[in-house]
Amino acid sequence: MTEHPNRVRVALFFGGVSSEHEISCLTAGSAARAIDPERFEVVGIGITGDGRWVRIPPAELAGYEVVDGKLPRVASDRPEAVLLRGPAGAEVATRDGDRLCEIAGIDVAFALLHGPWGEDGTIQGLFEMLGVRYVGAGVAASAIGMDKDLMKRAMAGAGLPVGPWVAITPAQWRDDRAGCLARVAGLSFPVFVKPARGGSSIGIVRVDDPDGLEAAIIEAQRFDPKVVVEQGFVGVREIELSVLEDLTGPPRVSLPGEILMHTTDAFYDFDAKYLPEEQVTLRVPADVTPELRTAMQELAGRTFAAMAVEGLARVDLFVDADGVPWVNELNTMPGFTRTSMFPMMWAASGLEYPDLIATLVELALARPLGLR
Repeated sequence: MTEHPNRVRVALFFGGVSSEHEISCLTAGSAARAIDPERFEVVGIGITGDGRWVRIPPAELAGYEVVDGKLPRVASDRPEAVLLRGPAGAEVATRDGDRLCEIAGIDVAFALLHGPWGEDGTIQGLFEMLGVRYVGAGVAASAIGMDKDLMKRAMAGAGLPVGPWVAITPAQWRDDRAGCLARVAGLSFPVFVKPARGGSSIGIVRVDDPDGLEAAIIEAQRFDPKVVVEQGFVGVREIELSVLEDLTGPPRVSLPGEILMHTTDAFYDFDAKYLPEEQVTLRVPADVTPELRTAMQELAGRTFAAMAVEGLARVDLFVDADGVPWVNELNTMPGFTRTSMFPMMWAASGLEYPDLIATLVELALARPLGLR
């Protein structure tokens, strides 16, 4: 085996206890296959569905793919992983009974985790305490970006165009269910009922009239006790843009991509995102006028900056019948397989998948430790 003593050691974190466990594994497998072995040494740290941290060999991780329609999961019988703060920074070790072995330093942490307990500032706070540089948004931007209510409040406060929404907390639903339903009745139907801190469209229900509202809220609460109800945008184009931090100037924004559903009453749900082809077409780049493309790129860059995001984000827009773009949401750890929109839009913009991963690691290495 050829040795590469100057390689950067990148710890990939994936799996997790959220409902997006399998999507995280799929993302991590794709990244592991694409990362440049001449420049980077991969350390695989999987988080099982019940929260155990385990060591996953890079070769095993690279095999995480969809097989016979089944998504990969972190195996629970792998050796236990332990994170430490050593003399020179963060380290990972394998626990063998009452002793630690295979201790190795970490140069960069890359959390390919989707959803709560990974994308929401929790693991980012751990990285900060361990003194390790990491890919992506910091604690505050991650936490706000994960909560669709707080995110929309921040965007509206920054003067960004967002649609009407209603947030329902567990206490509000318990103490004044009729009042919650009355607030939602002030929106125009259809509405979309969503877990506030969910992702990958899991638990989202489209509601076309008030009769279906209560059941939809209860369904969303299966995934998060806090719920948001968004006024639906009807007859709009769904456009996404990828954004990268630029350490010397404004954020870099990709060419736009468009989500084209094959039926008019469908929406971009979990199956359409990850088991698609007959349900949805992803057009990259989107067929838009130069003027609209510029307006959307400017809005995506403003959104990234207003939310104080670092590293990367995907900004999702609606474009109405008058050609006016609205911000739907910002995702601080978007889907990251080769066929996900984030990498596809950068590939269309001239930055291929392996180079995109390298760019994100380089951005993390350039980030100072501590408060920024």
